[in-house]
Amino acid sequence: MVRISPMASPKLRSKSVLDRRELIAGLGAMALAPAAGRSQSRPAPALQAKPGSLALRPEAAATPIWSLLGPELGFGRGETAQIAFGNELPVAALLDIRGLEGAPGAQPLTGRAALAAGASETLQLPLRNAGTYLCGLGVLGDRQARPSQARALVVRESQPVAIDRDEVVLIEDWRIRADGIAVAPGMDPADSMTVQTVNGKPSLNGKPSFELSARVNERLRLRLVNACQRSVIALKLEGVEVRVMALDGQPAEPFQARNGALVIAPGGRVDVFVDISGAAGTSYPILLHDGRNGRTIGKLTVANEPWLRPSPLPAAPPLPSNGLPAQIELKAATRVDLALGELALGGPPAAWTTPASFSNTSPPAFRAKAGRSVVLALTNRAAIATVFHLRGHHFRLLDRLDDGWKPFWLDTLAIEPGQTQRIAFLAENPGRYLIEQVATDWAAPRLVRWYDVA
Repeated sequence: MVRISPMASPKLRSKSVLDRRELIAGLGAMALAPAAGRSQSRPAPALQAKPGSLALRPEAAATPIWSLLGPELGFGRGETAQIAFGNELPVAALLDIRGLEGAPGAQPLTGRAALAAGASETLQLPLRNAGTYLCGLGVLGDRQARPSQARALVVRESQPVAIDRDEVVLIEDWRIRADGIAVAPGMDPADSMTVQTVNGKPSLNGKPSFELSARVNERLRLRLVNACQRSVIALKLEGVEVRVMALDGQPAEPFQARNGALVIAPGGRVDVFVDISGAAGTSYPILLHDGRNGRTIGKLTVANEPWLRPSPLPAAPPLPSNGLPAQIELKAATRVDLALGELALGGPPAAWTTPASFSNTSPPAFRAKAGRSVVLALTNRAAIATVFHLRGHHFRLLDRLDDGWKPFWLDTLAIEPGQTQRIAFLAENPGRYLIEQVATDWAAPRLVRWYDVA
């Protein structure tokens, strides 16, 4: 069983360690990576949403799902990504890129409507920030006939980064009934079993989903993506030092994950550097805990080959900045209180609603003047942890007394029941954007509102 341990992280003005509640809230010869080009566009990779299947159970028929098929999605910072999207599902679908800064015209629901069955479109995505993004159909995924897959989208830094390999580790969860039917999120998962996949592969017959071999003194960049529907997960890389470099696609002040453990909210992304050491043949397990059960989902193995270099690389400097502000002025900030929890489903027209019922004509949750700071007080009134997601901007998690913030940026935050967390961002991207919440329960509905920056 995985022991869930908090990450060690400096504060803005102190060296204290985050406790688990803060973590779950925040949460979870040398080869250089090539510099990204500055071209403004490239041929559009094609993604197709269509009926498919996955082998999720040993010696059983494949489980029907809705697949998101296409090539790996990799771009360079400063490019305008063109992605051709075709909807071959029997229902409307909405391709969502989680982590975009600004780009109001590409935002789901507020900037783009759902794509009808049989239709296609080409998205134009200005990629201002390097980082790890999450691509999927989840905004409209609740209570559908089948659950859908997700994919990672990687935007490379425009400057070299001292790594030898760059690997995505995308974790999804599925609820499967005895008849082989997969339960979509937002529906009662009674009498179903949970199956996790890594990069689309389940652990079958005791074989880990993810296996990676590396040479001595090789440095890996692992892009850890929690694409689970509702579950906060804990990942632990046993026996190796794990250095956190970015959270939710934005560079962080590098810090060591305590005991190699990370807690990641659904939709969250964590980029880590791992330097491989040890004797040839040594294996380091990757453990996952979803709050109920812990198991081995992968392993890193030291290759039986000559070392890559005679000694480890020096500690990595921070990743290149994406240009987010060094300071946020809090004194004159626009302050907004937002209640989270399923109880928010009723009430006035400005209240939370499901994505299927969302209307652009509904009043916004709040308005902010462009260039002004915004502080949101998020109170979770539900009986279980609830996950909040801000689109269009990244935010800082404030200290309890609003006298500083954690040294990283986020766009996703899990909040414990009964707690209030305060976040701050600079409203520098004019446009309309969604805010989202969902409780950490498979059957809980995804709820949305919107905010306006002008």
